[in-house]
Amino acid sequence: MPAVTAPDPTALHPLPGHDRVVLLRPLVKDPRIEVGEYTYFDDPDEATRFEERNVLYSYGPERLVIGKYCALATGTRFLMAGAAHPDIGVSTFPFTMFGGSWTEQTLDIVTALPSRGDTHVGNDVWFGYGATVLPGVRIGDGAIIAAGALVTSDVDPCTVVGGDPARPIRRRFPDADIELLLRAAWWDWPVDLVTAHVRTIMSGTPADIAAIAEDRGLLAA
Repeated sequence: MPAVTAPDPTALHPLPGHDRVVLLRPLVKDPRIEVGEYTYFDDPDEATRFEERNVLYSYGPERLVIGKYCALATGTRFLMAGAAHPDIGVSTFPFTMFGGSWTEQTLDIVTALPSRGDTHVGNDVWFGYGATVLPGVRIGDGAIIAAGALVTSDVDPCTVVGGDPARPIRRRFPDADIELLLRAAWWDWPVDLVTAHVRTIMSGTPADIAAIAEDRGLLAA
């Protein structure tokens, strides 16, 4: 029986000769960005500048958390909470950022503003070309974000969304199957088990995945 092999999760470029594809976990250095294994980003020009070019307005403590096995197409961007301007008065101009007396007189206004919080992306989420995610959004496991979508609100697991602003297009599976898939959570399996069943993961049903998880004692109650 051939050995079970999987890609190296620590390799920056997992596809030899294709520098446009990077695994984000070994790439990111910012402690406010957390990425799971095998999540990748594709960009023909600046793939290794993901933190600089694709995580924008990251001025505060808010985190970006992305799960395992996610696919981020070129142009996927996350706007962080630092993008917000105060809108409690007549002007939304960010006087505070320019220093001097402007900062001295307005810093307390900015620091008192409520934060939109961390941005959370689940596991096995596919982002189409040019998708944008606004601050504080939570995207569930198995979701699909259509090309060009502007995600302004939370996305349920295994839901396809698209548009500006993004709206649900369809559920990928019936509710009972989604619940079963979330209980099986194949993305948390040991990589050897994922590799052994990768064909089923790509082409099988939630029931097929759940059966494997149950056989290995990995199906959550």
